[in-house]
Amino acid sequence: MIVIDRDGYRPNVGIILCNAKNEVFWGKRVREHSWQFPQGGINPGESPEVAMYRELHEEVGLRQEHVSILGRTREWLRYEVPERWLRREWRGNYRGQKQIWFLLRLVGRDTDVCLRATEKPEFDAWRWNDYWVPTESVVEFKRDVYQKALSELVRYLERQNHVLARRRPARHTDEDPRGSEVGGQPPV
Repeated sequence: MIVIDRDGYRPNVGIILCNAKNEVFWGKRVREHSWQFPQGGINPGESPEVAMYRELHEEVGLRQEHVSILGRTREWLRYEVPERWLRREWRGNYRGQKQIWFLLRLVGRDTDVCLRATEKPEFDAWRWNDYWVPTESVVEFKRDVYQKALSELVRYLERQNHVLARRRPARHTDEDPRGSEVGGQPPV
């Protein structure tokens, strides 16, 4: 069952997963050329944290013991979905998603990641990227929320690494968004 609030937003969680180098997990959507952070809806009766762990397993194959929570956004971050992207049955009362974002540290190994943990995988490739990876490869209507989540949550990493804040680029730079190869998955 899909829950939509009275303002037309579906409650959702977003996950920024960092490794020990403060690089972020970036997943390539199945049969698409777009990359994104793991995210997913909150089911009725679920807390954002419970939904986050469920989505983390469904999309990335990781369990609670593979990660530690570093922080989460204070408030919901919202984005609107353009009408051309909406399912026909959602048009009229659905505007977009409101998300609580979690910053996680991978305490397991890269080999714990399993994109085929469920029958309907979200991603067909993944890689680690610099924390401030340019968001050009993210679908346009999500970019602002990504920047807000990264900006709000970086403080949890800055406590551990003061260099990260000094390396923050201007929004939408011309840097190469491809990142490094991981697990034999070539960059796009």
